[in-house]
Amino acid sequence: RGTVDAHPRTRQDLPVTSCSTAMAYPSLAIFNAIRGIRVYSNSVAGRAWFSTSAAFPQPKSGTSVSENHPSSAETAPESSQVQWISTAASGKRPTGIVMMNLGGPSNVEEVYPFLHRLFSDREIMQLPAQKYLSRWIATRRTPKIQKQYLAIGGGSPIRKWTEEQGRKMIQLLDERSPETAPHQFYIAFRYAAPLTDDAVLAMKADGVQRAVAFTQYPQFSCSTTGSSLNELYRSLQRHNMQDAVQWSIIDRWHSHPGLVKAFAKRIMDALHDYPEDVRHDVVILFSAHSLPMSVVNRGDPYPQEVAATVHEVMDELDFHYQYRLVWQSQVGPMPWLGPQTGAALEGLAKNGKKHVLVVPIAFTSDHIETLYEIDLEYAKEAHKFGIHGFKRVESLNASPIFIDAMADLVSEHLKAQQVCSKQYVLRCPGCTNDYCATAKAFFSRSPTSSVQ
Repeated sequence: RGTVDAHPRTRQDLPVTSCSTAMAYPSLAIFNAIRGIRVYSNSVAGRAWFSTSAAFPQPKSGTSVSENHPSSAETAPESSQVQWISTAASGKRPTGIVMMNLGGPSNVEEVYPFLHRLFSDREIMQLPAQKYLSRWIATRRTPKIQKQYLAIGGGSPIRKWTEEQGRKMIQLLDERSPETAPHQFYIAFRYAAPLTDDAVLAMKADGVQRAVAFTQYPQFSCSTTGSSLNELYRSLQRHNMQDAVQWSIIDRWHSHPGLVKAFAKRIMDALHDYPEDVRHDVVILFSAHSLPMSVVNRGDPYPQEVAATVHEVMDELDFHYQYRLVWQSQVGPMPWLGPQTGAALEGLAKNGKKHVLVVPIAFTSDHIETLYEIDLEYAKEAHKFGIHGFKRVESLNASPIFIDAMADLVSEHLKAQQVCSKQYVLRCPGCTNDYCATAKAFFSRSPTSSVQ
């Protein structure tokens, strides 16, 4: 979901383990890793699969990752270090807007560090000898992932889009919320530069005392926004900044009117690309990254929040078109939330549908799951099934409506002096990560005992 940019889906006959499986059955994770595995990275959009058929030389020095929580200094190549533009010289401390996402490698040289960080994170998966196994997995998987990035231009565009969104958003914020100006955006990716530590250290250098952690995943999942907030709290601890900044968080915004209008506008633009005589027959497929049912059954709110976005968008369109919500990127034999996007395309073709418009409803910026998985893989499958009117809605990226919605959301958040949503404090009924309670208590300013 949203955007860890690792790779597209694979065939269903490959063995697979999810983060929950890996933690519960470490021996199974090792067995699958040795045979060749695609790993679900405890995130809606985070998938990293690897093959044992290709060798890759050891990484250059300076790209090692600590076993528990890799830092940017250890993992990011020098060329990818973030050059932040300080606003401290203006004489007024900036209000920091931290844009959280999973990120993606900007070029093929960053693929190995990205995968290494991913497989080194013990919050996502726990493996024996993880410090060494993560290096082996990343080394084996890197060549194939690099080829996929070369197929979409040589790297993920997610950082480029996030930077553009951030620049334009803070320009609007300075106008709409002069009392909290100047505003400065900081990007905090989980596994690609700029990392969370980069953002925290940049805020420290700028003297930030008020900050908003702004998730770039409109729909909350413990595996995306939850994970990013946990990492942000860890970073604050690492740099002794727990009490240096007044924090509030925007942890979900799945039904924001501006987000809904931005999606509806993209859909209408795409529908007008169809001939008028077939437009009424177009089926809209809202596609979001799937989740293992083990995660869904713990009570993760992601499925219903994605469905809420779909409902609001269709309401904006007066429910004028046929539509379905489907889920992409399911892999392996484990039960996942369905129906799968590929299976839905095949079923629609069998039912005589020839025109399908795919909407990546949980992704706000282009990355490998839109540019490779949908545009190349699903498009090829659709044509094979006889769906010759297959199209994808353009991602929101730098949509003026979308950026206006972002600025409006943050501005209203600052004016309301809201710390977080009521939903954020509520742990999933089947939560297995006790660290969630600690992070939730910190960001909600509540005693740990009140986080249930």
